[in-house]
Amino acid sequence: MNILYLMIPLSLLLGFGFIAGFIWSVRSGQLDDTETPAYRILDEGEEQP
Repeated sequence: MNILYLMIPLSLLLGFGFIAGFIWSVRSGQLDDTETPAYRILDEGEEQP
């Protein structure tokens, strides 16, 4: 029973950490373009003469 006094605050702290990281990534623009990286691998690049 005593372990619950430790595990509940740690799990809440971890959850808030993940939420803060997600909000930071959204505000910094890391999730703006989700389609281009998938198509970039299909692009052959510049044609060699």
